[in-house]
Amino acid sequence: MTGHDHDHPAAVDTDALLALAKEHHPRPVRPLGTRELSGHLVKVYGLTAPGRTLTETDTAAALRVAEAHLALGRARGSLGLAVLILHAGGDGDYVLVHTWIEGFMSDLAIFTGPAGRPEELRPGRTGLAPCVWEAAVLTHERDAYSRHVLASAAPIAERLAAWRSDTVEGDLR
Repeated sequence: MTGHDHDHPAAVDTDALLALAKEHHPRPVRPLGTRELSGHLVKVYGLTAPGRTLTETDTAAALRVAEAHLALGRARGSLGLAVLILHAGGDGDYVLVHTWIEGFMSDLAIFTGPAGRPEELRPGRTGLAPCVWEAAVLTHERDAYSRHVLASAAPIAERLAAWRSDTVEGDLR
């Protein structure tokens, strides 16, 4: 041994990980209701970084972006159920549109823009994925979809009602 720490590969940036851990904090999420957009039932969530809020203008812009995106949903195999996350982040605004599609798969579109300028939301770069807080919402939604829609033996209307009412709220870590 040469005195180096061999508990992790050299590619692990321990300084960056520790810096992230120091800055990590809870972020509140709240359900904003279920809407019908472009033939889809869409559960809407608001997520905010410290010092940020979501306005009616932000919500309206996110709904417009989602509606336009979902208009092509059937061509991508959409089953008509989606989740919309409006995230007033620390470094800008994010809108995620997560749609359940054929074959137990999902489709995810992420739109980004400068903070407080919803008219400038544009598709995110290739490879962009949900942050830790957005992923927590999508984890809840995966479980709700599986439990209420796929695994239930109830009539479909009851399955959809249970899915719609199963939301996550509070501080996410």
